[in-house]
Amino acid sequence: MSFSLKGLIASFALASALTLPAAAQSTYPTQPITIVVPFSAGGPTDTVTRLIAQSMSSDLGQQVLVQNVGGAGGTLGAGQVAKAKPDGYTLLLHHIGMSTAPTLYRNLGFDPVKDFSPVGLVTSVPMTIVARKDFEPADMAALVAHLKKDGTNVTYANAGIGSASHLCGMLLQETLGVQMVTVPYQGAAPAMTDIVGGQVDLICDQTTNTTNQIKAGEVKAYAVTSPERLASLPDLPTTKEAGLEKLDIGVWHGIYGPAGMDPAIVARLQESLKKALTNETVKARFAELGTAPVSADEASPEALGKELSSQIAQWKPIIEAAGVYAN
Repeated sequence: MSFSLKGLIASFALASALTLPAAAQSTYPTQPITIVVPFSAGGPTDTVTRLIAQSMSSDLGQQVLVQNVGGAGGTLGAGQVAKAKPDGYTLLLHHIGMSTAPTLYRNLGFDPVKDFSPVGLVTSVPMTIVARKDFEPADMAALVAHLKKDGTNVTYANAGIGSASHLCGMLLQETLGVQMVTVPYQGAAPAMTDIVGGQVDLICDQTTNTTNQIKAGEVKAYAVTSPERLASLPDLPTTKEAGLEKLDIGVWHGIYGPAGMDPAIVARLQESLKKALTNETVKARFAELGTAPVSADEASPEALGKELSSQIAQWKPIIEAAGVYAN
C-alpha cells in the first residue's frame, strides 16, 4: 500500500470519527415524543400545545403526543418532566406559571431555571375579563365601580393556584385595591363551564379559552389586556382604554426539556418549533384565538431563558404582597 493511500485512509477514518456524533444525532427522533401539558385537557395551554404538536409531528417524522398531567398549578407536570431522562423524548409546554411557581410554592421540588433545557417561546396570549352573561355591570367602567363598591360579594373563578387566571385575578384585585371571593377549579375548562352556566360571576382568562364563548354570546366580555384591540375581537376595548394601564398581562408559553439535553437535540427541536410557528394553519388558528406566534428570534433557548428569569423577578414582589402561597 502506498504512503499516499495510507494517508487517505487515515484521513477518512479521522473524518468519520469526528462526524459520527453529529450523524448519530441526525437520526433523532427515532420514536414518538411526548409533550406534557401541566393542565387539564381542553384548557388554553392544551389548545396551544395540540396545534404545535400536530405541525411538529409532520416535521420530525414521529408522532408528538400530548399528555395532560394537571394538578398543583402546573407543578406536578413540570416536576415530572424535570425528573425525566434528558433524551428529547419528554418535553414540557408551560406558560407564565413557570415564573411564579418559585414564589407561590415553598416546597416546589424543582428549579425552573436549573432543572430544564429551554427550547423556545411559542406565543404570548392576551387575557380577557369576562363574566356570566347576566352579570349586572354593563361595561368595564361599571365593572370597576361595582368591584370597588361590592367586590367582597363577587365570586371570581380561576383554574387553580399558579394558573394564568389566578395571576390575572391577583393583578386585577391589586390594581383596583379590592378583594373578591376566589373560587379555584381544577383547570380552565371547568372554570369556564361554570361561568357559562352562571355558577360564578367573573374570570380573567386567556383568549384561547374565552374567544369562542365571547363570539357565541355565552359570556359578557369587558376588556382585553393587550395594548391594542384584537382583530378577532375588534369591539372589545382594552384595559388601557379603561384607564387600567397596570393591568397589562400576557400569558407567554414556552417549550422545555429536562436539564442536560444534548445541544444537537435542542437545536433540532428549536428548528421544528420555528417551522410550526410559520405554519399557515397554526397561524390562522392562533389568530382565531386572539394570539399570534412569536418571532423566529424569540423561538430560541436564549429568549425563553431570558423571559423566564425576568418574569420570576417581576412576579415575586406581587405574589409576596398578596400573601398567597400554595404550601
